[in-house]
Amino acid sequence: MTAFSTIRKVLHFFSLESELENQDSVYDEIKKGIIFKGTNLWILIFAIIIASVGLNMNSTAVIIGAMLISPLMGPINGMGYSIATYDFELFKKSIKNFSFAILVSLVASTVYFALSPVSTAHSELLARTSPTIYDVLIALFGGLAGIVAISSKQKGNVIPGVAIATALMPPLCTAGYGLATGQFSFFFGAFYLFTINTIFIAIASVWISQLLKFPIRTIVDEVQKKKISRIITLVITIVLLPSIFFGYKLVQQEKFLQKANLYVSNVSLFEGNYLLKHDIDAKSHKITLVYGGSLLSDKQKNNIITKSKDFNLDKATILVEQGLAFSNLDEKNIELIKLKEQVISLNATLSKKHSEIDSILSQQKFGLTILNEIKPIFPQINGCIYSESLNFHDTLDSPQMTPVVIFSIKSNIQEADKKKINNWLRQRLKNDNVKIYYE
Repeated sequence: MTAFSTIRKVLHFFSLESELENQDSVYDEIKKGIIFKGTNLWILIFAIIIASVGLNMNSTAVIIGAMLISPLMGPINGMGYSIATYDFELFKKSIKNFSFAILVSLVASTVYFALSPVSTAHSELLARTSPTIYDVLIALFGGLAGIVAISSKQKGNVIPGVAIATALMPPLCTAGYGLATGQFSFFFGAFYLFTINTIFIAIASVWISQLLKFPIRTIVDEVQKKKISRIITLVITIVLLPSIFFGYKLVQQEKFLQKANLYVSNVSLFEGNYLLKHDIDAKSHKITLVYGGSLLSDKQKNNIITKSKDFNLDKATILVEQGLAFSNLDEKNIELIKLKEQVISLNATLSKKHSEIDSILSQQKFGLTILNEIKPIFPQINGCIYSESLNFHDTLDSPQMTPVVIFSIKSNIQEADKKKINNWLRQRLKNDNVKIYYE
């Protein structure tokens, strides 16, 4: 078998030709998906409200449910398909319907958040305000999966999965939250994420449609083709560059967090002062440390700050603050703190003593366990005493804790059986120094 034939066989596994849907059927399906009126429009509104409630309540499950029923993917695939096939009429319809869908979604989510009594920005909302290059990759590969599924006879559950992965609904709802609460940084950040998802899903549709050689549905010359290619490149560049910058900032913040956490753990105890709490702001590269204990001098504070250089945090802003200082307390408060410490110490001692007593009692009862295990095999044994004691001997550097077992027997046990019992006990107690007696 030649290398060429091997490569052909491998490539055959990646071929889509045998599973491709009829091209007219693909066209009809895409054309049907771009329409937003009647059923599709109501489903969109309901999905937006569900996603808004999920963001409002910080419920991931509800948000996923909204993404599953969202019909927003249709016009995006329509835009990509129409660009690839130079179907300008379909492109205009896709843009028109998609713009209408965005407007309806923004109105629905804005009205919801304006009426909602809960206005706290939870983590699910905040996650949609800072897009990065990773969101570009998700949208691109999600879009590729989506258009391949539409073009295939074996669609399976890919489309719902793409809707979840690319997450078109949550950023649109977050933009509505920004408008409703007057927080325009939320609006622009979330709408930029939505734009990234839209454009790169559409670009994925263009690439796959061209790769699968869907027929061109209008007359177009080379000049128009080049013009469209230049516009696509320009749009990709404009959308991509900010996301690369945000992605770079995200990586830098993660590196700062790692260094800052190592630094904080290193200075958690400093010359008798305990770190009561700390705050790490990765965006502004700021670390706040609050100490309790004796009053920190300026020299000690400077030493704590200087330690940050050992963790490559030279450019970080370190704020060292005094929380609880014993020198600032009056005599009554100091006495109260000392009494509390004594009570805590006494409780710890009592707890330790209780544990020791429980351990002694369990040891004493362990003889019953041994008796119950061995009596079915050797019924002539009718009693067992178990204890552990220190073995002092002049050949030992230090005394050894030695288990002692005394069996009560009602009839003689042969030496061979005693040997078996002894071996079993050593295995059972995992101690070769166990002392065994028979009475």
